[in-house]
Amino acid sequence: MKYINEYRDPQLVQQYLAELHRITTRPWTIMEVCGGQTHSLVKHGILRLLPELITMVHGPGCPVCVTPLNLIDKAVHLALDKGVILCSFGDMLRVPGSKMSLLEAKARGADVRILYSPLEAVKLAEQNPTREVVFFAVGFETTAPANALSVLHAQHAGLTNYSILASHVLVPPAIAAVMSDDDVRIQGFLAAGHVCTIMGMHEYQPLVDDLKIPIVVTGFEPVDLLQGILMTVRQLEAGRYELENQYSRVVHPDGNPHAIAVIREVFTTTDREWRGIGNIPGSGYEVKEALARFDANRKFAVNIPSARESEECIAGLVLKGIKKPHECPQFGKKCTPQNPLGAPMVSSEGACAAYYHFSQTLEELTSK
Repeated sequence: MKYINEYRDPQLVQQYLAELHRITTRPWTIMEVCGGQTHSLVKHGILRLLPELITMVHGPGCPVCVTPLNLIDKAVHLALDKGVILCSFGDMLRVPGSKMSLLEAKARGADVRILYSPLEAVKLAEQNPTREVVFFAVGFETTAPANALSVLHAQHAGLTNYSILASHVLVPPAIAAVMSDDDVRIQGFLAAGHVCTIMGMHEYQPLVDDLKIPIVVTGFEPVDLLQGILMTVRQLEAGRYELENQYSRVVHPDGNPHAIAVIREVFTTTDREWRGIGNIPGSGYEVKEALARFDANRKFAVNIPSARESEECIAGLVLKGIKKPHECPQFGKKCTPQNPLGAPMVSSEGACAAYYHFSQTLEELTSK
């Protein structure tokens, strides 16, 4: 397939690795923000091939992982007790709430449906005019345009039985929050290429200036990731901190203006609770007041009390890059994809799931 095989070229991989080994003279810790990048690093064995002085830590760029217990409990309540048709992407179903997951609610008779697009949920609302349809709108800036568009489609169709339960989170405030933790020792970031495809790069320049760290917008294939790491290390070794774009074949500095316009028409920025991390000011989207009839939070006004995370789960430390998944005492024991203590073990972008599925030996787990 064009532009896939090219970015898995073994010769290019070897060239970048050789250059990294040649120029790296000091220990550097770099965080890849996105869970998709984490999976690619682990799956392709890149962590084991990097110089010993380079440590990759895994960031909070997994929206399923950081969706708070309260919102999962609310989704379960709407599906199980309010009788709505609760629609979601598949990777949300196994994420544990305080009492049960959406998959367990479905097993108890709730009408929970896996969809590939929120526009499918709008169609369901049209086909079921006597039922309330709620789409669990989880994601970073990447999925926000489609979720916003579903609201505009429902408005255009005159639907009164469609709403979204918004749990959108934003990357730049998360980077700032991670760096504010005294236990964090990160010296550079690989920013998520798909987020920047939508939003552009300008939001990251203030972070580079304030934190004095390099940020390199990076893609997801092995060559992308190695080139992004190399660009970051070159800056670190030279004492520079700049915003660079490795993913230039996809990311334009200004992003996608049409997608941004749709987001701004439907959403406004709000404070957001991040599971395992806490409240991050200005780090989420919520539906604007003018479109409140499409906001499940307002429409159903369900008061779900906050619940505590499992004391055995260290997901918050993993999401901040302070701990690696295998450093959790329950990794692969009490916590497995079949019986997860936390969301990173079941999400398709979760770091714990990546280590569980793709790391075959203890040597792989303890390297990098």
